[in-house]
Amino acid sequence: MKEYDVAIIGGGVAGFGAALYTGRFALKTILFSETRGGAIVLTAEVENYPGLEKNTGTELAEKIMKHAEKFGAEIKDERVENVEKEGEKFKLKTKAGEYTAKTLIFATGTTWKKLGVPGEKEFANRGVHYCALCDGAFYKGKIIGVVGGGDAAAKEALLLTKFAKKVYMFVRKDKLRAEPINLERAEENEKLEIITGVNVKEIKGEGKVTHVVLDREVEGSKEFKLDGLFVEIGHIPLSKLAKGLGVELNEKGEIVVNRNAETNVKAVYAAGDVVDSKFKQAITGVAEGVTAAYSAYQYLEGRK
Repeated sequence: MKEYDVAIIGGGVAGFGAALYTGRFALKTILFSETRGGAIVLTAEVENYPGLEKNTGTELAEKIMKHAEKFGAEIKDERVENVEKEGEKFKLKTKAGEYTAKTLIFATGTTWKKLGVPGEKEFANRGVHYCALCDGAFYKGKIIGVVGGGDAAAKEALLLTKFAKKVYMFVRKDKLRAEPINLERAEENEKLEIITGVNVKEIKGEGKVTHVVLDREVEGSKEFKLDGLFVEIGHIPLSKLAKGLGVELNEKGEIVVNRNAETNVKAVYAAGDVVDSKFKQAITGVAEGVTAAYSAYQYLEGRK
């Protein structure tokens, strides 16, 4: 069984950012990734990464991945199914094999939060979607709804206007809470209409989505005709593996870390969307990954 100084679980920009620095610190590094690049590859445009004025999410991820690989990180396209502590080390299991590491960095990210209404499961991928970049092109000339009231929902809706005839945003609260630049873009886009103070209660159709049921009347009816519905109401942290090690989570299921990316478990660190930071961006995730790498390096140096 191969032994590593650092095992990084997660192949998004936070994980590869950590791998870049563990490599620079000459630590023997293995990174496990189910999907290389992580959530950022589903972003059509990234305009807020310092030094790179405009990239697609995929372009940004590829640059960080290549940089990490340059410094010797070993990449495994495998899902870690179990992690357990054995003495002062950690044993990781995948379907392909077992690995041992002296330190762990969790950069496992999140998954989409579901609406939890009747019809959502039934019409998944038949009108109900969670990724505009992935599925928006199927709706050229169609009428689409977007559920969500934050910046991510605004960006999804704006992207969908490139395909759809009309996009309606269903916002639960009294106003759309997006970054000023995206709020301005949304309000000025003639193909986008923002409906506030409303909830989607049910999704209906015959074979595919035909309409949704709202909790109040809009344009004289609670039934609202749509060809598709995109849900962007937040994310659920993928922290189950960390929890199994006794890592502290907050009420949202996020991994609790300090400013050094340390968890409550010795030699275990975390970074990116899975941690309890309030502001989640590619740049902050990369920074947290780098901090986790440095903390792992300091820990290992202290054991010599």
